[in-house]
Amino acid sequence: MTFRPLHDRVVVKRLEGEEKTKGGIIIPDTAKEKPQEGKVISVGPGARDENGKLNPLDVKSGDRVLFGKWSGTEVKIDGDDLLIMKESDILGIVD
Repeated sequence: MTFRPLHDRVVVKRLEGEEKTKGGIIIPDTAKEKPQEGKVISVGPGARDENGKLNPLDVKSGDRVLFGKWSGTEVKIDGDDLLIMKESDILGIVD
């Protein structure tokens, strides 16, 4: 199944968090926080302004992005856990 987001929405797959701290302590699964970094899988065509003009999105498929802790809606598509969020929920692109 293919999924194409509408308007200014973006589909993001979370990247896995670190298993250890910098000091070498292993973090158990129950204590891990959800990562706030992900990879953009798909983007919508963009949002329309008051005049009906289409404004394209700044992010594109393949970008690594940072997003807010509680951003997006979690969905499962073809067995993958993904997030669907508005572009405004994305804090920035990681180069």
